[in-house]
Amino acid sequence: MKLGILTIAIALMLGTLGCTANERAKHWGGTQEIALPKDSKLVLVTWKEGGNLWYLVRARRADEKPETFEFKEKSNLGMVEGTVRLVEN
Repeated sequence: MKLGILTIAIALMLGTLGCTANERAKHWGGTQEIALPKDSKLVLVTWKEGGNLWYLVRARRADEKPETFEFKEKSNLGMVEGTVRLVEN
């Protein structure tokens, strides 16, 4: 029994080593932080197939201040919910 649990734990650890930060946040939960390009303003963010995260930015206007946005997953079971924090610089 102990060997089975250890095997599963090792398999999960090895499985996450090959994942990108996007995939880890999306599939395994946790938080990823992305610094957006300097003087840009976040417009839209979305996940695409394969765990790719796409975000749309535009030039920030002089009257706008940098903000931080959190893109959160809401799963049906309420488990393994990831967060991506997008930080304007």
